[in-house]
Amino acid sequence: MNDGVRHGVIVDRRPTGGGPRGTVGAFVVQDEDDGHYYTFDYTHIVTEGFRTIRTGERVRFHVADDHPGQAEFVIRLDQPDPEEYYR
Repeated sequence: MNDGVRHGVIVDRRPTGGGPRGTVGAFVVQDEDDGHYYTFDYTHIVTEGFRTIRTGERVRFHVADDHPGQAEFVIRLDQPDPEEYYR
């Protein structure tokens, strides 16, 4: 591991029913090295613009010090082609 940086794949999105339209959800990432699962919500996604991630995408993340089962500072590694993504 390099300074707490981990890599993983988004394996699930679980709706929580929050937000103005009830569509906010929690994402689940599986660590590529140790197989552990970590959850996070869209506020932990580091990006410009609309914060979203799809199942199957690879990400880089940190594990929160105060919540060991939670990922934070999630960065998408596989940026989709905009034409394919917004079909």
